[in-house]
Formats: sequence, structure tokens, C-alpha cells
Amino acid sequence: MNKSKKHTLLFICLIFAIFALVLINILSGSVGIGSKDVISILLSGDKSSVDGKIIFDIRLPRIIEAIFLGGALALSGYLLQTFFLNPIAGPYILGISSGAKLFVAILMVFALKIGFAMNSLMLVIAAFIGSLIATAFVLIVSVRVRSMSILIVCGVMVGYICSAITEFIVTFADDSNIVNLHNWSLGTFSSAGWSDAWIYIPIVIAGIIAAIFMSKTIEAYGFGEAYAGSLGINIYGFRVALIIVSSILSATVTAFAGPVSFVGIAMPHVARNLFKSEKPLVVIPASFLLGSAFCLLCDLLARSMFAPTELSISTVTAVFGAPIVISMMMGRRNENV
Repeated sequence: MNKSKKHTLLFICLIFAIFALVLINILSGSVGIGSKDVISILLSGDKSSVDGKIIFDIRLPRIIEAIFLGGALALSGYLLQTFFLNPIAGPYILGISSGAKLFVAILMVFALKIGFAMNSLMLVIAAFIGSLIATAFVLIVSVRVRSMSILIVCGVMVGYICSAITEFIVTFADDSNIVNLHNWSLGTFSSAGWSDAWIYIPIVIAGIIAAIFMSKTIEAYGFGEAYAGSLGINIYGFRVALIIVSSILSATVTAFAGPVSFVGIAMPHVARNLFKSEKPLVVIPASFLLGSAFCLLCDLLARSMFAPTELSISTVTAVFGAPIVISMMMGRRNENV
């Protein structure tokens, strides 16, 4: 079987896995709904019954959010790994998600104190500003420090600092809002709604399109800056575009779901290994689909393992994502020996 056929088969399997996880997520929950009832409600569009409201107002928005934001986070990680030319880079590891989380938390608490009505776009903008500031710090460190391991340590420290400040802010939030703020700060898809979907879906789709348009440049850049420059590529403009698209995607995820760990660093690695390819036109959609499937699975486990108690999504993604990152780092170390 040639590579293109193998890739096509793998993409079909991934899409089938996502559909299967969507169905399981619709069927699973504290309220049991039979498969026949689910099919009947979906086909009829019945939103008036109790089961219909559960499916259309709670479960489907959550599923859609996991698909798009999980995929966006994986794609953001891939773009950061391209920028730093290192597969260990990621929005959570480098502290970018934590920077976005801090600014969103500040905006939320401030708005709640003065009684200002926030909208979803404001949260995305606040997260984008926070992610850009965290990214700027990482870039400054990357200029002075050539070792990727030290850069990652600096990113982790930035993440800890931002998380500590966020926890301090959340602790002194109004009692009526502290639960929602605390849940969001740990990462969750439980607050998903259709009104938010109209904001994040266009942003994520625009990010995918931008990444695909940059795919040829990304492939050339993978051979080094000198090679890309010899082809007439504007390296500075390209790097700026990579950071902006990656920051927008990770900021969007943080604004709506809070910080979600290890998806951005682990899923692009899985995509490369699964498809045995470094071609951006293969890895970009593969990373997105794997990120979607991974977050659907983790969200299912987060709300069903200890029901009715729900775990944060980051708790589950860390359990499965961290071993992947560890194995990746050990593999890189063996290659360098």
C-alpha cells in the first residue's frame, strides 16, 4: 500500500473514531437516554422534551466545543513546534496558555465586581493579549538562551507564576462566582453553549485555513532558515504569522475552556508517528483530528469516571498526554546519544 492510500485510510479511521466518540458522548451522562430515543430526537429536532433539552442544550454544545477547541489546541502546538523547530514546544509547556488564563481571569473578576456584562469576544481578546505577552517573554528568553531544555524550564516557570497569580485572583473573587471561576481555571468544557460556538468556530476555521495556506512555507522552513531564505521566503514575516495564528488558537481555547494541558505538545507528535510523515499538509489535519478525538475521549472520562463528580479536563489530558511527552523526550535523548 502506497503512502497516499495509507494516509487516506488513516484519515477515514480518525473521522470514524470521532463519530463513534460523538455518539458515545451523546449517550453517556447522569441521565440515561437510549440510542433509539437519541436518533429520534436528533432526526426530529425535538428540543421541547427533557431528553431533547439535555441533548441539544448540554451534550451537543459540549461535544462541539471539545471537537473544535481540542483540534485548535493541537494545531496551535504544531505551529509553535514549527516556530521553534522543536517537537517539545507547546502552548501549555511554554506558559502561553497560563498567560492567557491570567488575563481572562483578571477581566472576569474585574467585570463581575463592577457589574459589567462581558461577551465571548472580549474573553478571546483578553486571552490573546495574555498569550502574546507570555509568548514575547519566551521569545526574549529564546534569543538569549539557545538550549531548548532551559527555554522549556523558563516557560514552565512563567506558567507557574501566572497560575499562582490566577489562583490568588480567583480566591478573592465574589463567593457567588468563585466556583465557576475555579472550574474554568482548571480547564473544563462544562460551560459550553451555542452562543459561544458562533465565536470560536469561525476563529478555529480561520486558523486552519491560515495554517494550510502556510503549509508550503512551513515545509521549506523545516529544512532551516537558510534554505527557506534562499527560496525568497520572508522569514521574519513568516515567524510573526506563525506566532499570531498559534496565539489566537491557544487564546481561543483558554477563553472558552480554560487551560488544557499536553494536547498541544502530544497530539502533533502522535500525528507524525502515526502517519510517518513530516509534510504539513498531512500533519496539520492529522493533528487537528487527533486533538478533537483526544479531547472527546478525555472529556467523556472526566465526566463519567467518578460521576456525578466531574474532573477537570486537564487532569485527564495530563494522565494520557504526559507519558507521550516523556516517551518523546526519551526518544530524542536516545537519538542524541
